[in-house]
Amino acid sequence: MKSKRLIKLFSIGFLFSLNIFAQNLPSAKEIVKKTIDRDEGEHITQTITLELIDRQGKSREQVTKSYRKYYGEEKRQVIFYQSPANVKGTGFLTFDYPDPDKEDDQWLYLPALRKTRRISASDKGDYFLGTDLTYEDIKREGKLSNTDYNYKVTGTEEVDGKKCFVIEGIPVNDKLKSELGYSKVKSWIDAELWMVRKADYLDVSGNHLKTLEVKDIKQIDGIWTAQIIHVVNHKTGHQTWFKFSDINYKSPVEDYFFTEESLVNGI
Repeated sequence: MKSKRLIKLFSIGFLFSLNIFAQNLPSAKEIVKKTIDRDEGEHITQTITLELIDRQGKSREQVTKSYRKYYGEEKRQVIFYQSPANVKGTGFLTFDYPDPDKEDDQWLYLPALRKTRRISASDKGDYFLGTDLTYEDIKREGKLSNTDYNYKVTGTEEVDGKKCFVIEGIPVNDKLKSELGYSKVKSWIDAELWMVRKADYLDVSGNHLKTLEVKDIKQIDGIWTAQIIHVVNHKTGHQTWFKFSDINYKSPVEDYFFTEESLVNGI
């Protein structure tokens, strides 16, 4: 009886492998590289309006201005809060280094405390200023990490009528799992645009934590760009809408924007 069950399980696994092979899917490594290499322009200026909705349906809105610029493979990003009054002047600065052995730099300026706080690796799984994305999620901007996770491709599915490759990522070790706050991330990658259209996150205990959906993807200045991101936290019932507007890939972004002085004083 036991032998029959083992044979059955082997057969199911073999057929699943054949199905994946028959679909002629790219490897996980290829998919991750495609998302990382996707054109984002050398720089961007945009307004991000955040709508934060609690379990009872109470909503509050925040407006930010965001700037990002590439220096070769190094990415720098800064976000300034413009409203409401209680968060105005808050700033978040990130230096994302291409060297996986070099820890990225992140700073958060809180005007109420008149203090700049350095975000350490142990903090990157913390939620970013009341939203449902973490500091690390904000830094990654929807791109997959080629160092933090081991990936496997599980097949294809449609999201909003678009063919997507389904890829699952598991943190490479327990330390990273604890820092990131996820035991697994399942992502649906658009097979033509190489953008994440949907992602499901499991917490460190393996429970369904949150779902991210990317909506209204359009070409702006020749670059495919998400207009809306919606994140729902299934544990807390909280959700966040990120709405992107005034998107500009053409106007230059000054280097001094990405300094601790500008973070404190604004631009």
